[in-house]
Amino acid sequence: MKVAIVGATGLVGSTMMKILEDRNFPVSELIPVASEKSAGQTVNFKSRDYVVVTPDVAISRKPAIALFSAGGGPSLTLAPLFAAAGCRVIDNSSAWRMDKTKKLIVPEVNGHVLTKEDYIIANPNCSTIQMVMVLNPLHKKYGIKRVVVSTYQSVSGTGQKAVKELMDERSGSTQHSVYPYIIDLNVIPHIDVFQDNGYTKEEMKMALETCKIMGDNNIRVTATAVRVPVIGGHSESVNIEFDHDFHESDVRELLSNQPGVIVVDNPAMNGYPMPLDAAGKDEVFVGRIRRDYSQPNTLNCWIVADNLRKGAATNAVQIAKLLVNNGWG
Repeated sequence: MKVAIVGATGLVGSTMMKILEDRNFPVSELIPVASEKSAGQTVNFKSRDYVVVTPDVAISRKPAIALFSAGGGPSLTLAPLFAAAGCRVIDNSSAWRMDKTKKLIVPEVNGHVLTKEDYIIANPNCSTIQMVMVLNPLHKKYGIKRVVVSTYQSVSGTGQKAVKELMDERSGSTQHSVYPYIIDLNVIPHIDVFQDNGYTKEEMKMALETCKIMGDNNIRVTATAVRVPVIGGHSESVNIEFDHDFHESDVRELLSNQPGVIVVDNPAMNGYPMPLDAAGKDEVFVGRIRRDYSQPNTLNCWIVADNLRKGAATNAVQIAKLLVNNGWG
């Protein structure tokens, strides 16, 4: 089938192409799409060069599926145009996530809610994806009341310019434009814009998206999102309060049996997940599983994933595969 990648020249777009290739997705023709400024460049897919085209050219070629990673503004404008041409859009921006008429999908959690009528499908925030992969089986077993999460998010979540800026700073540069402060040897508790309630947009995304994906608006989520000087891989410290009590051994077994989740939890041997271990992998890693002794029925854990893969590109390709498997691609 014809597959378009909108935002093909960016970090997530290039990762989408790699995952399509790695998973041998049934692509008969790749249509890489970008702005007028990038049109005419070439990208390589399965040892063949493809010329980057503008959105109007891509729509005229009638792709069956379009994976979007071009930002919220372009997605709001372009996704309906692709959908009107009969193309199913899987959008990685925040543009459609909280739209009540659009599905917000993590395949292992709520892939079953997709229908033949869904032509614009939202891919969740990277930090939300890895968290709900762990929360969902626990919610089914114990019932989640409240989640307190602090994130440690890598610079690749901001894009190629942020990665370059970090490396320039490590080489001695004191110039910064991507973040309000130098990120090297620093930690910045500020991701996305601040809202009137004092939280950042990123923090509110985690709260709102979690409830929508898990289909339960009674789950209370409060987040603090932090940028750290790591090139790739997001980490999260998560505190989960349940309706019912649990045994830590049962939690480990439950998570070990969850598709897409790998438990790395052996403190005696310094066994715990780290961004370096998650790099280039599609799974979500969880460790430091332990009871919170400050209040009843509460668990602490540490969750790590490659934000460009499961946190973005892999999840989008998995959604596309669901569409194909259902005969909707």
